[in-house]
Amino acid sequence: MLPFFDKNISNKTLIIASLILSAFIIYPKIIELPWELSRITNQSEKTEHILFFIYRYSFFCLFTWILLTTNIRKHNTLIFTKRLVTTFLITLVAYLIYLLISLVISKHADCFTGLLLFQFVVACLLCALTGHVFAMYLEQRKREMEIEKLKTENLQSRCEALANQINPHFFFNSLNGLTALVRSDKKSQTLKYINELSSVFRYILQSDKKGLVPLSEELKFLESFRYLQEIRYADKFRFTINVPEEKKSKWIPVLSLLPLIENIVKHNMIDSENQMDVAVFMNEQDELVVSNPIHEKLDKADKNGIGLANLSDRFTLLLNKKIRIENKNGFFQVYLPLNDYIV
Repeated sequence: MLPFFDKNISNKTLIIASLILSAFIIYPKIIELPWELSRITNQSEKTEHILFFIYRYSFFCLFTWILLTTNIRKHNTLIFTKRLVTTFLITLVAYLIYLLISLVISKHADCFTGLLLFQFVVACLLCALTGHVFAMYLEQRKREMEIEKLKTENLQSRCEALANQINPHFFFNSLNGLTALVRSDKKSQTLKYINELSSVFRYILQSDKKGLVPLSEELKFLESFRYLQEIRYADKFRFTINVPEEKKSKWIPVLSLLPLIENIVKHNMIDSENQMDVAVFMNEQDELVVSNPIHEKLDKADKNGIGLANLSDRFTLLLNKKIRIENKNGFFQVYLPLNDYIV
């Protein structure tokens, strides 16, 4: 990667860039200098001409340094017209200052020539374009870093989700549920329990290969996960899923529902006196709503919000939409926006 495009660009780099850019801008004057000097016979006039050339080059170096510094360090906007207007105003002020100094030292012969005006316009456009490209590069780098961070967090989240499912406590509860079914000689329910447990593991393990999935897949996963929870809590944890068939073709980030259900289990009491009825439905804005009553535990779990924050980040990056969270009237509700197509 070029050092010029480093996010923390140094003053030294800006100065070098200004020297090179200024030489490029006044290049016609540089190649004309030997020819102009050869026409001047008076030594004092020749010295004066050289000094004016040095002044002109130094002025453009300072001018381009100001433009580059403004466009790279001060302006973070991705709106090119806004950037161009600011750069043009600085260029206009610089031209007026150049004109004033030239008039004071009686060197204004070329102040109103098309070449000088062209050089100021070139400096204005080049610096504005450089700043715009730099801003787009930083934005792209920022998005790439966010995506990499999200991939890492998603991988960690999947590992944690899988670990939570297969940790000894969960495994013990799963065996208890399976043992209870076997003892009651409910063969069909036992087989279904094993199948649903396998479906949960399979979906989680395959989630790293997917970004967005049809809502129908998430709801199918929820059906399997729901069965395990209903067996575990002896029907004290119930789900009501009401999603029209025509809405199930919409797209949603994979494993969007798992952290919401885990959040419910983590923060609520679920027993005979505090039965948990989770409602999953579509609202008028075509958002998937997950709603549950609040039965706060006496020993409250840490509310670090990592699961919901990660879910929110995934929706922002994958769908460019935000989830909504409401906690009122004794209910906790999460609104998940959906897409009609893969972005």
